[in-house]
Amino acid sequence: MARFDYFVLFAEMRTGSNFLEANIDLYPDLACLGEVFNPHFLAYPDTQELLGFSQADRDANPMALVEKIREQDGIQGFRFFHDHHGAILDDIIADPRCAKIVLTRNPVESYVSWKIAQATGQWKLTNATHHKASQAEFDRDEFEQHLGNLQAFQIELLNSLQKSGQTAFYVAYEDIQDVEIMNGLAAFLGSETRLEGLSKKLKKQNPAPMSEKVANFEEMEASLASLDRFDLTRTPNFEPRRGAVIPTYVAAAEAPLLYMPMRSGPVAQVKEWLSGFGGLEENFTQKTLRQWKRGHKGHRTFTVVRHPVPRAYEAFQRHIVGTGKGAYLEIRKTLSKVYNVPLQLDGPDETWGYEEQRAAFLAFLAFLKMNLDGQTAVRVDAVWASQNAILSGFADFALPDAVVREENMAAELTMLCEMVGVEAPGLPPIALDEIPLTDIYDEEVEAAVRDVYQRDYMAFGYGPYANYAASSVAS
Repeated sequence: MARFDYFVLFAEMRTGSNFLEANIDLYPDLACLGEVFNPHFLAYPDTQELLGFSQADRDANPMALVEKIREQDGIQGFRFFHDHHGAILDDIIADPRCAKIVLTRNPVESYVSWKIAQATGQWKLTNATHHKASQAEFDRDEFEQHLGNLQAFQIELLNSLQKSGQTAFYVAYEDIQDVEIMNGLAAFLGSETRLEGLSKKLKKQNPAPMSEKVANFEEMEASLASLDRFDLTRTPNFEPRRGAVIPTYVAAAEAPLLYMPMRSGPVAQVKEWLSGFGGLEENFTQKTLRQWKRGHKGHRTFTVVRHPVPRAYEAFQRHIVGTGKGAYLEIRKTLSKVYNVPLQLDGPDETWGYEEQRAAFLAFLAFLKMNLDGQTAVRVDAVWASQNAILSGFADFALPDAVVREENMAAELTMLCEMVGVEAPGLPPIALDEIPLTDIYDEEVEAAVRDVYQRDYMAFGYGPYANYAASSVAS
């Protein structure tokens, strides 16, 4: 027998409930029917009837509609906010056959998102190119009322569940893009289906840092100075979590050194260097990698990070600008058609020069900003995913012993060799691009890359690429 007959998703405006509902609806035996008890409309603004009930019918007998939802095939439910039809609240909370889901979000973020949506009139975003930008004006009294309403409702909900001996499935705004958490929610509700991926329909509307979204940010900081739990200056991170891609790891055949590559870094150069120790061992599985580690006592594992500017340029050069080996042909078409990246259909010809290369690269960076912020339907590919996210993914198996900087690679790899008692070969040269990065790099390019990879600049301590270009082995 199923554990639940129906469910209620407790949330608030601008907490991600639209996205959570869209993903619940991907499960064939689950359905979320919208804001069924919103006092101003029935389920959705344009809905005239739901399961045979008009809005007047619902208001006259709200529990009759709850019973109708209970009778539906599968497990169906609805979203419920603190200001929805309160007449049903006590009954549904007391009902153990009603599953409770509680979606929460940092109240400052939900407030600012609400203010921006009010200003733009844009409450959902399905195409990032249609995004409307605005800044919120923080109002201390209004925010305190907003926070008070949320906290009072959350306390009421928590206490009611405690008194009736029930528990809810709690999910945070930051977790709703994690397919494993969504599958856990589905299992909680009683669904037998498990998803491989989540909905691409809705996009992040305001992925910028809080300081850029609030017109009077300093005033807001001062007003909330005693409430440090809001973490106002953080950079939002909407990248999908990445796992450890163990089959890409490479070991030296005759030295206890293991390289964990980050794509669009100096991968070919490092592999050639590593092959100087009698060749390479590749195509690891978790089992064979554990065997390698056990068989090489005192081993050292390492990865190499690259300044975000040449790394983004490498991804652009190898996979986007041309149509040869390694090109992402379908993504290239999408970038040209949807995201206005000025690419030549069949790849660069004799008319393609520095100006064309620079314009296309800047447009590609604008796409990357939306892509890493979760605003596009295009995958966040490993060739341009942030190095911080890739390094976090390594931790699923084991973190590297050393994070080597490309610009200091010769010295740092030599130190690693000294640790394991082997002599370091010299670094091989790398191939130069037909249009070197130094020919198109300027402050505008630097600013665009920094906007995309703020976390990498912060995590690895990078300054402007101009400070590294003279000594860097990358072009």
